[in-house]
Amino acid sequence: MDLHLRGKRVLITGASKGIGAAATEAFAEEGAHLLLAARSGDQLKALADRLRSAHQIDVATSIVDLRKAEDVTRLAREAADIDVLVNNAGDIPGGSIDKIDEATWRHAWELKVFGYINLTRQIYAQMKAKGGGVIVNDIGAAGEKFDANYICGSAGNAALMAFTRALGGKSLADNIRVVGINPGPVGTDRHVTLLKTRAKQQFGDESRYKEFQKSLPLGRPAHAREIGDLMAFLASDRAGYTSGVIYTVDGGISAGWG
Repeated sequence: MDLHLRGKRVLITGASKGIGAAATEAFAEEGAHLLLAARSGDQLKALADRLRSAHQIDVATSIVDLRKAEDVTRLAREAADIDVLVNNAGDIPGGSIDKIDEATWRHAWELKVFGYINLTRQIYAQMKAKGGGVIVNDIGAAGEKFDANYICGSAGNAALMAFTRALGGKSLADNIRVVGINPGPVGTDRHVTLLKTRAKQQFGDESRYKEFQKSLPLGRPAHAREIGDLMAFLASDRAGYTSGVIYTVDGGISAGWG
């Protein structure tokens, strides 16, 4: 299926690894030109070089910390001509309410919650001025299946779900679509690291981390590319009447699996 994304310009945050890097592959294969943003310059450069070579597309990079207002403004300025924004940067830690102090909570939300909101505010205005666009928010299924041991993430994701629905419910008046994706467990490096830590604590052997995946649907987490492909589809005109909704990709966990 041709997604009609060839020549479109796409900004992806948190693009250096995990779901963000998978999304870059999905958009690049469709012929979109990319602006990749992250804090890791070396990883970002290597990815950009590979995508340019493999797909003959334009790939620019921006080293930013979206916790900083000046970096958000600079990135928005660099992205003045984009057609699609993929908000993906985030690193909210696990932990219960007694483990996450105020400083940790605020630090996490400055990137995942306010980072999304502040960048969207500026990009939305630019898209409106140029006649339209698409905003895809990578949120997380903990925003609908609440987890007391990931309370900072559950609360932040729930806020971003509300933000996405509220903005996307009216945005077609400006010819802008705003949608969200709620991934469940995804087999990223971060996911594996967390499971290895848990396995070491519980079994004394981090190599047994895969035992925790056996209870998941299909006995595995989602592949990052499965999320990236959905991002590309939702950003395309194949999904042109879709706005203000959240797509959950967790194998049915939030719907009652297990």
